[in-house]
Amino acid sequence: MKPLVRWGPAYFAMQAVAGLCWWIAVFVSPMVREAALGNLDPVAVAVFDIPLFVMASAVAAFGVRVAAVVSTGWTSFVAVALAVYATITTEAGWGVLSMGAATAGSLIALCLILQGRVPIAWIIRGPFAFRPAVTRPTAAIHVASTFGQIVLFWGFFLAVLPLAIAFLAERWAVALPFPSFAGPIGVVVLILASALGVWSAVVMSTLGDGTPLPSAMPNRLVIAGPYRWIRNPMAVAGIVQGAAIGLILQSWLVIAYAVVGSLVWNYAVRPLEESDLQERFGEEFQQYRDAVRCWIPKVSKTQLS
Repeated sequence: MKPLVRWGPAYFAMQAVAGLCWWIAVFVSPMVREAALGNLDPVAVAVFDIPLFVMASAVAAFGVRVAAVVSTGWTSFVAVALAVYATITTEAGWGVLSMGAATAGSLIALCLILQGRVPIAWIIRGPFAFRPAVTRPTAAIHVASTFGQIVLFWGFFLAVLPLAIAFLAERWAVALPFPSFAGPIGVVVLILASALGVWSAVVMSTLGDGTPLPSAMPNRLVIAGPYRWIRNPMAVAGIVQGAAIGLILQSWLVIAYAVVGSLVWNYAVRPLEESDLQERFGEEFQQYRDAVRCWIPKVSKTQLS
């Protein structure tokens, strides 16, 4: 069995143990039972969950595909059902988060068992397929298109989704208190991160003959402006913006959303994007990649001059 594939059964083994411990805690501790299930009858839930979640995960730990499918399907169903229940009743919010995390882990582990990898190529299909932008006589059209993208993407990922997440956190009673200075700090960080995002977008659209959107990517490799210090300043800006919004809304769940977004981007989107850049720009991109870090700036005297 390949090393990566082993993580699939290993995850289900850990999930089986965690699920068993979870059920023991539910029956032993009224506090855990209320946080995880609200007023649902634990016996009625356990009748289905122990065989379909705990036992199926244990069998999946031996690489049995059917068991992995059953466990993942049941986990997904419970996560959705609990989310609906918690939204209506304001109960079992911590159960929603637990099963939501288990669903994500199960889906990844299932992919490893079935395919030996996590399929990420679907991310760049359809409207998000990597394509160079149409060359324009001036950069004005690319700049206008870029700012249109900013309005749409920031509006959805930095306004609609965070507000929805913060609402659900309150509704599910999983919100945690924040210090009074969290909001002002969030505002300052948001302004700085947004400035970095706008600066990066302007440099990309004016010097790269394209836009940040995958379907209209730049025709020239951009290594000016913030790209001198980090390879993906727009991604860094977006992640920091998300965390700042979490501080402003005083929602740890929104901050977690930003962290998860950074992981998805780093391990799913970035490899595909850099593979495309390597294919299109070859040695030029390779040298740039070797010289400039992805996340943490490495400032040299040459870059400052």
